[in-house]
Amino acid sequence: MPPKTKILAKSSRTVTAVTPSPAVPARKRSSLMILYGLGSLLAVSAALPAYIQSNFLGQFIHLQTIGYVYMIANLLSVLAILFFPHLIKRLTNYFMSLVVLIVYGASLLGLAIAANAALAVMSIIIFIVASNLIWINMDILIESFSENASTGRTRTIYLTFINAGWILSPLASSFLIKIGEYTLSFLVAAALVIPFFLIFLRRARNLKQKINYEHKDLWPVALRVWRDKNRRNIFFVAFLLQLFYSSAVIYIPFHLLHNLDMGWDVLGPIFSLMLLPFLLIEIPAGIIADKYLGEKEMLITGFLILSAALFLFFCIDTPTAWMWAAALFLSRIGAALIEAMRESYFFKIIDVSEINDINLFRITGPIAYIVASALSILILYFFPLNYLFLFLAVIMLSGLTFSASLRDTK
Repeated sequence: MPPKTKILAKSSRTVTAVTPSPAVPARKRSSLMILYGLGSLLAVSAALPAYIQSNFLGQFIHLQTIGYVYMIANLLSVLAILFFPHLIKRLTNYFMSLVVLIVYGASLLGLAIAANAALAVMSIIIFIVASNLIWINMDILIESFSENASTGRTRTIYLTFINAGWILSPLASSFLIKIGEYTLSFLVAAALVIPFFLIFLRRARNLKQKINYEHKDLWPVALRVWRDKNRRNIFFVAFLLQLFYSSAVIYIPFHLLHNLDMGWDVLGPIFSLMLLPFLLIEIPAGIIADKYLGEKEMLITGFLILSAALFLFFCIDTPTAWMWAAALFLSRIGAALIEAMRESYFFKIIDVSEINDINLFRITGPIAYIVASALSILILYFFPLNYLFLFLAVIMLSGLTFSASLRDTK
């Protein structure tokens, strides 16, 4: 794909400018390495609470009520993401990153000291909103130092650093729960915000990119995305992947712990093992997408694998550790392929100044959580929890259509 050029627009509703000249390659590489490391550190902080949050809330509220909490949290996330471009444009992405980090750390401290339903629910809602926003800040920073010709490699290296942070976190979380219950996991996650914050301050000169962001109203951007077949389809691909993630993070741990009576001493190692495909697959997939195949074929393969794994989740009704380890590992092979190709494709067809498109793309996460919560409430009213995985397996098959309709980049 040829390099993008920016066109000066005279519309009163759009403020567009020529993107500043790129930094020298050595500085870009240095900045990217810093961001990769920060992404990994942030991932550990986010992953420690990830697989325990539904069971933590289960101490205070019922499973079906948990679904409503996630719906509210992600609805607020959507509203926050929609308003976020205005704040970034006015106050800079760097400054807003610092603000969101402080809120994010405070929410983890709230979870650590929560002794009643009100504080637990409020803290988890703030944590979810802040988590969605800080990854948008990171997206903008990574894209500002990326070259379009190597987007696949840049994004998948970044994802691999993030996933490296996720891999050992379930194992670490199970250990922390054993010696300090849920409180210690939240405290360690909060403590990890401190080095992130300090590195961010120390590297301010490199990370303060002066970018003239495009500013457009939401609906024209959404309409343009809908009319562009490739953008529309990659948005649906992103939504489906996030739908799987939201259901997996909330309901798989709950199902295995409460319905199959598997303990954290077993689940911690299994959850760490299942994340290995993200570390092993995404960089090779990004290189292949840049040099040889493009993204389409690997997206199709990923959705087929993911659908098959979800069907296995529905079928396995025994607490056999190796069976669940194999099924979960298979699901992440599919998810890793989809995630790598989603990032590679999307960031090849947009530019860092298109902040509204990036925000709209990341809204797929909280929207998926809202849909997953609503779907789970409906399914749990009529069926046992394992039927949720059967419905998701069928839904994931629609990803084949969206993937096949993309115009390949190779």
